Amino acid sequence: MNSPPSPTAHLIPESAPFSDEQRAWLNGFFAGFVALDLPGGVVALTPQQNAALMPGADAGPLADGDDGETPWHDQTLPLAERMALAKGRPLRRRMMAAMAQQDCGQCGYNCADYADKIFLKEEGRLNLCVPGGKETARMLKSLYEELGSAAVSKMLAAMPAAPSAGPTRDNPATVHFVSRTRLNKGGSEKETWHLEFDLAGSGCTYAAGDSFGLYPRNDPALADTILARLGFDGTLMVGARTLRDLLIEDVSLSPAPDSLFQLLSYITGGERRQKAKALASGEDPDGDAATLDVLAAIEKFEGAHPDPEAFVEALEPLQPRLYSISSSPRTHAERLSLTVDVVRYDIGRRLRKGVASTYLAERAQPGDTVRAYVQKAHGFALPADPAVPIIMIGPGTGIAPFRAFLHERMATKAPGRNWLFFGHQRSAHDFFYADELNAMKTSGLLTRLSLAWSRDGDRKFYVQDRMREVGRDLWAWLAEGAHVYVCGDARRMAKDVERALVDIVAQFGARSTDEAIAFVAELKKRGRYQQDAY
Repeated sequence: MNSPPSPTAHLIPESAPFSDEQRAWLNGFFAGFVALDLPGGVVALTPQQNAALMPGADAGPLADGDDGETPWHDQTLPLAERMALAKGRPLRRRMMAAMAQQDCGQCGYNCADYADKIFLKEEGRLNLCVPGGKETARMLKSLYEELGSAAVSKMLAAMPAAPSAGPTRDNPATVHFVSRTRLNKGGSEKETWHLEFDLAGSGCTYAAGDSFGLYPRNDPALADTILARLGFDGTLMVGARTLRDLLIEDVSLSPAPDSLFQLLSYITGGERRQKAKALASGEDPDGDAATLDVLAAIEKFEGAHPDPEAFVEALEPLQPRLYSISSSPRTHAERLSLTVDVVRYDIGRRLRKGVASTYLAERAQPGDTVRAYVQKAHGFALPADPAVPIIMIGPGTGIAPFRAFLHERMATKAPGRNWLFFGHQRSAHDFFYADELNAMKTSGLLTRLSLAWSRDGDRKFYVQDRMREVGRDLWAWLAEGAHVYVCGDARRMAKDVERALVDIVAQFGARSTDEAIAFVAELKKRGRYQQDAY
C-alpha cells in the first residue's frame, strides 16, 4: 500500500528556483505555520496566502500577463522599450527586463536567473550586468526598492546554500597563462590573439560551447597616473593591501561609477558640485558622461582630493570578463584556448585600453597565474545527436566556439555535416585558423566553408550577404533538420544574420514574411537556432 503524500509536498512548486535542499527547507518552514488540509493530506498555498507570506512575490502559476513569455528578451531593444514591454508584469519579470538580455553569463547567471536571485534577495549586487552597465544598475536599484520585505530577507538568509559545483564567478580557481599567438598577419587593422591556458589542478572543467571568465588586472601605468593626479602615496595601506595594489587588482577604473560622482559632489562646490550631483543621478550635463572613466572623472573635477579610503570605497569591484572558449576538452582536457580581439581607442588625447584584452595581449607572461572559472553555456551546445548537420555563422572572433565545435566533432568522429560561415576585413590578413580550417575542409570534416571579406572588394561584403548568395542550399540544410548557430556582435551582426535567414526561408521555403519570421521563431523555441551574442 502506498504511503500518503507528505503534508508539505506541494508548498513549494518544483518549478521554483531552489535546490532540492532549499525546497525541502522552505516546505518545512511554511508548514510550521500554514496548515490547510486538502484531500489526501496534501497542504497547498492559495495565491493570496502565498502573497501574504512573501510580499511582492509573484502569486500563483504564470498567467498572462505573466505567461512565461518574455517579449523584451531581445538584446537589440533599448532599455526604455524593454521596460515598456514588461509594464504590468510581476516585479521579478521587470527586473529581468532591466538586464541587457544577452544571457552572456558575466554576472554568473542568465538574465532570468539573475533577476530571480535579486528578487529572492539571494543576490544583493545590482551592478553585475556588464553589458547593461550603469543603465541596468540604476533601473535595478529603482526596482529593488519595491521589495522591502524584511521578513522574507530573514527567512532567505537562514536557508541552506545551494551546493557549489567547482570554481565559480565568486569562487574562482587559479589557472596558468601558457602562451599567445597573433592570428592576424602584418598589415591588418586588427589585433587578435589565440591564447592558451593550463587548467591542471584548477578544478575547472568545460564543454564545447562554454565560456571562460577571468579576472584581469588593470594597467599599472593607469593606476600610477590616478595616484599621481590625486597626490596619493601608492604604498599607503588600505586594510591589508597597498592602495596601488587595490587599484591594479581589485577595483574597476572604467567607467566612473555614480558613487564616485556622489563622493566628488561632497568635496567640491558651486557649479562643479551641481555637475557631480547630476552625473551621480544619471544625467549628462556636459555631454561627456559616456566617456568618463575614473581618470577622466578625476581630471574633470581636478583639484578635488578625496580621502584615499573613501575614494577606493566609491569605486566598484573589478568584474571578470567572459570569452567564448575556442577549444574542445576532447582534444586536451587540461588545456583551454580563447580567441580575443584587443581593444584600443582614442578619446581626446588619451589612448583607452580594454582592461582584459590588453592585459592578455601585453602584460600577462607565460607562467603567470590568473583567477578564472568556466561559465556553463545557457542553451548554446552541439546537438545531442551527432548525426545532425550544423550551420555555424561567426565572423571575426565569433569563430571561437565553432572552432571548439569542429574540434569536438573531429575528436568524436561525429557523422553530422558541418558548414561554417566566417568573415572579416581582408582575406590576406584576417583569415583566422586558415590552415586548420583548410585541412578540415580537405579531410571532409568541414563540409562547406563560406567566406566573406568586407574590405577586399569595391563594396563591403558580410557573412549575411554570403548567406543570401547560397540561400537555396541553406534552406535545403534547414529542411533536413540542421541546427543554426550564430556568434558575434548582438546589435548588428546577429540581427542582420537573423534577417537574412528570414529572407531565405521566405524565398526558398515559399512562405510569407510573417510565416518566415514564425518559422525562425520556432527554430529558436526548439533549440535549433542558438546564439552566443555579445
